[in-house]
Amino acid sequence: MLSILGFIGRDKELFLDDINQNKKELNRIVSESKFLVLGGAGSIGQAVTKEIFKRNPKKLHVVDISENNMVELVRDIRSSFGYIDGDFQTFALDIGSLEYDAFIKADGQYDYVLNLSALKHVRSEKDPFTLMRMIDVNVFNTDKTIQQSIDAGAKKYFCVSTDKAANPVNMMGASKRIMEMFLMRKSEQIAISTARFANVAFSDGSLLHGFNQRIQKNQPIVAPNDIKRYFVTPQESGELCLMSCIFGENRDIFFPKLSEALHLISFADIAVKYLKQRGYEPHLCSTEDEARELARTLPIEGKWPCLFTSSDTTGEKDFEEFFTDNEILDMERFESLGVIKNEPEYDTELLAMFEQRITEMKDKCQWTKEQVVDLFFKMIPDFGHKETGKYLDSKM
Repeated sequence: MLSILGFIGRDKELFLDDINQNKKELNRIVSESKFLVLGGAGSIGQAVTKEIFKRNPKKLHVVDISENNMVELVRDIRSSFGYIDGDFQTFALDIGSLEYDAFIKADGQYDYVLNLSALKHVRSEKDPFTLMRMIDVNVFNTDKTIQQSIDAGAKKYFCVSTDKAANPVNMMGASKRIMEMFLMRKSEQIAISTARFANVAFSDGSLLHGFNQRIQKNQPIVAPNDIKRYFVTPQESGELCLMSCIFGENRDIFFPKLSEALHLISFADIAVKYLKQRGYEPHLCSTEDEARELARTLPIEGKWPCLFTSSDTTGEKDFEEFFTDNEILDMERFESLGVIKNEPEYDTELLAMFEQRITEMKDKCQWTKEQVVDLFFKMIPDFGHKETGKYLDSKM
């Protein structure tokens, strides 16, 4: 924890005071409840699962499509916390599958359902096929699992959103914004809460996680020098989700309050801190070829080749924001957590149109990215998407 905090320029955990102030009630509710965690083997899902497990729930079932990550989750929990008296099981299932539906039909009795599954990368919008899977995972699987929770009589449904859903500029953020619209519709049948939060430091697939891979493979460190982000640790991401799940009122969106502790930091600045903590001096390069070549020799001298460049790829947002100007905020309830208060406002015809258009594309088994982007603009008229023709996969 301390080393990660150092990388992101902090020396204190964000939500420690709120967790401590609500510790007794949080522990009581968790210990008396049954939980289903979807997408529980991803970085945030694992963090949430561990926050629940260590408070001794009556039942904790975890579902994830990644069999390997699920195995590591169990090993991690057994090695860190041991065992609980409650029913703890993991299931390697695709939420969109028939097998998952059969699993829910066979059991399905949960007080709290937490959905952490998502396609989270901006790079996933580069082709129309991955983009359609993003819609399935982020929007329709969410809507489906909420309905299953309603049918089974669950008390509460939580799902994770993203800061990129506030004034979205990329398809990933927009898909989460559309997901929030579907949540509003279902919130009239079940209590739902969610969370928008910053980048999770060293989460799977993130640029910071990539730093570890580059070091292991003796490859250059590459990062944008003009993109700044807020960061939370994996444990903080789990705490934020659990607090929203347990204490969030219907339609609440939790987010970290901005403070001196939570501040913007560039990926290039983190790369420098990261390398220095590893014992290396950053060596700035001007081209990819130079960086690749120097990776063969510089590390022996205690230096590491770095390429810091400006961002010019589709979908990158220059800054992060957790809420928009027209959203109603409760900034008094918690020390470090803000809450967006929502009314059940949604356009039934617009949601039906979205479902119909996507279904028509799938039935034909043919669609273009332009068609999907146009549909997103119909859903979000002020969508700030701009196509540059360049994607992250075309860079080192």
